[in-house]
Amino acid sequence: MTKLAKIVYNKPFVLVAYFGLSLFAVVKSVIVNHIHDNYFVYKHAFFDIIHQQTPFGSVRGPMHDQFHYGPVFSLLMAPFAVVPDGAGVILWVMFNAWALYIAVKLLPLKEGLYLPILLICAHELMTSSSNVEINPLIGALIILSFVFVRNKKDFWAALVICIGMFIKLYGVIGLAFFFLSENKPKFMLSMVFWSVILFLAPMALTSPSYIIQNYHDWYVDLLNKNMHNIGPSFQDISLMGLIRNIFNYRGLSNIVVIIPGILLFGLWYLRVKCYRLLPYQLLLLASTLIFVIIFSSSSESPTYIIAVAGVAIWFMNLDRPVTGFEIFLLVFCIVLTVFSPSDLFPKFIRLNYVQPYKLKALPCVLIWCKIIYEMLTREFRADQVQQTA
Repeated sequence: MTKLAKIVYNKPFVLVAYFGLSLFAVVKSVIVNHIHDNYFVYKHAFFDIIHQQTPFGSVRGPMHDQFHYGPVFSLLMAPFAVVPDGAGVILWVMFNAWALYIAVKLLPLKEGLYLPILLICAHELMTSSSNVEINPLIGALIILSFVFVRNKKDFWAALVICIGMFIKLYGVIGLAFFFLSENKPKFMLSMVFWSVILFLAPMALTSPSYIIQNYHDWYVDLLNKNMHNIGPSFQDISLMGLIRNIFNYRGLSNIVVIIPGILLFGLWYLRVKCYRLLPYQLLLLASTLIFVIIFSSSSESPTYIIAVAGVAIWFMNLDRPVTGFEIFLLVFCIVLTVFSPSDLFPKFIRLNYVQPYKLKALPCVLIWCKIIYEMLTREFRADQVQQTA
């Protein structure tokens, strides 16, 4: 085993790096009394629902952050909102990190292969944790939907998909795994069941009319947010953002890019005979995690923990030995996507090129295109059903 492999597969080192970087970031923010505004946005959403006040439109903190999530999110924040802010924000960040850890650990990989995935995600997780974001949990829910479907637990797969949908619409992408289900009627009925349960659940703390109005306000808020994402903002770090900013094509409609993207994404379903093969299934998971980010104008830097998880799964699912080009793509992603928001990256390049031109998305776009190519051309063995090498 090479020295690099010894580090990558060293469980104590990987777990310390994975959890430690995020813990350091959030504890530091508590010590210097500079907790990110997102935490207060999330916290007050719980109290807003208790007092039947709309959480949308109100700004919190010096960055004027706003709430853009469904009523179920407000319930999720309950245990974190009722404790002191320092404890609440630390528990929230570590809960998100733990959720993604559990999801990755449950992937059907050979012993220890989850460790390199966690290590690749560690720094990007810290970026999300520094912003107190929910994205690690959303990524975890997408991965868990894949795991549950593959394990023939359609009832629980439907639950995690619905939780993701009712918190942040990204979760709907879990439906991409529908065709892996061996009991599709049960899957669909479970989706209906959990949708009803989660729609009604917030009404236990407030009134039905308030929750219905809240869903309407959420819809309006998302429409307005989508319009404001396009332009000189920290969002739209997507394929559309790349095209808009590199080519100065401000009039580009999202749908012009998204429709071809959906068609390419759907090419996975053409190779029906490969559906039961684990490496092919993992290609779908990796593609799904990246697709939902690079084709969303709402994507911002902390959102990329979801896409980077997809990149890590893709790389660990490659045929061995990997090619030089595949190593280049991973390194390119680590340098430009993962490190570009940090002090490890030259500030001049970040401020004058990476941020204005949305270049953080570029490596993930290239890797996603490579995944689409693999879906169409890669050869699989008939015995690759249970575990990957």
